[in-house]
Amino acid sequence: MSRASISLTVFTNTAMRLLNTRESMLGSKCLMTSTFTPPCSTFLLRFIHQSRRRNVGEHHLFRLISVNALSVNRSCTIGPWNHCLIRGYARVRTNESIEMKTDDDVIRFKIGDMSLEGTSLKKGKAMTKKSDVSRKKKLNELRFYRLKAKKKMNSPNPEVRIRYKLEKAKRKEAWLIEKLRKYDVPKAAPETYDPEILTAEERFYLKRTGEKKKHYVPVGRRGVFGGVVLNMHLHWKNHETVKVICKPCRPGQVHQYAEELARLSKGIAIDIKPNDVIIFYRGKNYVQPDIMSPPDTLSKAKALEKYKHEQSLEHTSEFIEKLENELEEYLEHCARYKKEEK
Repeated sequence: MSRASISLTVFTNTAMRLLNTRESMLGSKCLMTSTFTPPCSTFLLRFIHQSRRRNVGEHHLFRLISVNALSVNRSCTIGPWNHCLIRGYARVRTNESIEMKTDDDVIRFKIGDMSLEGTSLKKGKAMTKKSDVSRKKKLNELRFYRLKAKKKMNSPNPEVRIRYKLEKAKRKEAWLIEKLRKYDVPKAAPETYDPEILTAEERFYLKRTGEKKKHYVPVGRRGVFGGVVLNMHLHWKNHETVKVICKPCRPGQVHQYAEELARLSKGIAIDIKPNDVIIFYRGKNYVQPDIMSPPDTLSKAKALEKYKHEQSLEHTSEFIEKLENELEEYLEHCARYKKEEK
């Protein structure tokens, strides 16, 4: 038995595939790339050339092949005869010692501790089993909750059905409130802003001018966001006044929009029409800011998401109110029916 540290590189005709058949092994030669040839590598060379002449068992070749992919300090390269057609190779480096056993005229190579050969495979299998178990567990839980919900929905008792819907709606309401908190933009520190004082004549003139002009800025379902303020500043580049049309708009919401836009744009709200139209004046000493879209406003996409969540919350609140009334009516009906029976 002898020990040596050699480096083995397996060259194959297909990329990253080890020699795994008797034919490919018998048709290979050993190319020594080191000036010093260890005794182990010399014996390996002899064994390969002798195996071409006599019939060597396939299991012995597999014993040898298990060594081929592992390599260490010295270099012993195994490749096919026609190594001009090489497409790829597989090479692994290690500092393990190689033991060569010759028991019963059979050559075996042992690299390091052979008992730890399949540890990585076992670990991988254990991990896959664990992930499969956890996935199955989750699926079973979901199936259980679905069946439970189905039973409640198909219950003959109306109270059970109403209470289940009410619980579900309340959970959704809490989730929507939590979602809407993400869209609360921290407001910047209030700047010292002194709006210009306009006389009645100036106001009347600006009001008439704003009404006559066709250009306008829309405020739609997204509400007030950065793009609205940006459009106002772009209009004020060439015009003194700008018309802001708010549609759709709830009763009283137009005044909130007017305050918010006046704060963000530093403009003056001249007039608020009954048809939800606001006329803004840019001011006598107006200078276009470097950043026309204020940083404490939402983007167009986020403003739309916020609107959708608000709509959903509004409908959910209405549905909860409706279910609570239904439950109250049902309980009153049950109490009345019990009194009549007595």
